Amino acid sequence: MIKKLAILLIAIIGLAGIAKGQNNRQYSMYGYGLLSDRATSMQRQMGSIGYAMHSGRQINVMNPASYAAIDSLTFLFDIGADMTILWQKQEDIKERSFGGGLDYITMQFPIWKYLGASIGLVPYSYVGYAFGSEIEHGAMTNQGEGGINQAYLGLAGTYGGFSLGFNVSYDFGNIINDVFSTPDNSGQTLFEHVMQIRDWNIVLGAQYTAKVSRTERLNLGVTFSPKKSLHGQTWATLQETSRDSQADTIAYMKIKGNYYTPLSIGAGIGWVHEHGSRWMVEADFTYQQWSKAKYSPLYSLSDPDNMVFQGMDFKDRTRFAVGGEFVPKLRGNYWQRLAYRAGAYYNNDYLNIQGNRLREYGITAGVGFNTPEGKTMINLGFEWKHRQATPNPLITENFFNITLGVNFNELWFWQRKIR
Repeated sequence: MIKKLAILLIAIIGLAGIAKGQNNRQYSMYGYGLLSDRATSMQRQMGSIGYAMHSGRQINVMNPASYAAIDSLTFLFDIGADMTILWQKQEDIKERSFGGGLDYITMQFPIWKYLGASIGLVPYSYVGYAFGSEIEHGAMTNQGEGGINQAYLGLAGTYGGFSLGFNVSYDFGNIINDVFSTPDNSGQTLFEHVMQIRDWNIVLGAQYTAKVSRTERLNLGVTFSPKKSLHGQTWATLQETSRDSQADTIAYMKIKGNYYTPLSIGAGIGWVHEHGSRWMVEADFTYQQWSKAKYSPLYSLSDPDNMVFQGMDFKDRTRFAVGGEFVPKLRGNYWQRLAYRAGAYYNNDYLNIQGNRLREYGITAGVGFNTPEGKTMINLGFEWKHRQATPNPLITENFFNITLGVNFNELWFWQRKIR
């Protein structure tokens, strides 16, 4: 059964990966693109909460202190994908597009009785858009792709209800923004801007679990990531594509000292009740000081007439999220052991475009299905999200996301005794 489900998931990921470039998220053309919160499919079903979540059955990359919750016999492997339908509206123009693909791959395992570790690959930001417009005596097309990924290694220890942990990540990726100019009576010109990120980052986390009663416990969690300069390089080229000419580099800059990621703080509080059934509720708050994160756009140096970065700056990002989970009967039949989840969030994004602040909010829901032969869980979730700027809405985006993840939970460190 597990093998068949894994094959099915891989097939869905493959099909979704084909459509990944088709999703047209025009706000992703600014800055580093649209940000991710390193949430798994299970967490996305609950509004992407996780700072206080302390469970030995689900991987929680949002707070590395959670890795210490794993027991000495368990090995966890979690892989997730999503598919998205996007409806866009700009003035009287409406558009629908599809996208999706592999979202993350993570695993978690014990090191010692009080020590756990995790490794994996998660997204930090996403860029993907394509649109065109008419200009005087011609047309202009904008398109972009890429993003920043994080390959991380995390470690956490616990003692007396307190857990401390950290993630060290290698951040990598290319962000490519292209502008095609096609005059009516001459050839096509391509202006291309590339950011190549090769860097490292660190996230520190702490959690505390207090037993309120025999059946209830309170979880507290915080995370911290310092402001730091990115490393890599960025350049811009100009090419006459219709003449099959070589691209000329018209600007170049080292990223170090010119581009930064912000100081980030996350905090959460959760309540868990287990007595026959299981209830879990959590509320999270995220603060990222993007207003102090330097960003030196190369576009203004190489093409001052291009509007991609004109009038764009960063504001501090704040995110509020709440979510929960309910299992009707922990030791009941198969249908009674399903995990029902729901959540909601509100996000003041870091992008400020010509004086218009980008904001988004959404609601989420999902179900966790246990496999009959073990603790492995299939997480199927749904999300509706609304995104637009204010006071001028610019582009209105409405999303419907379908998330699918498989969390393999195996006793890989347990050896059977031969009788």
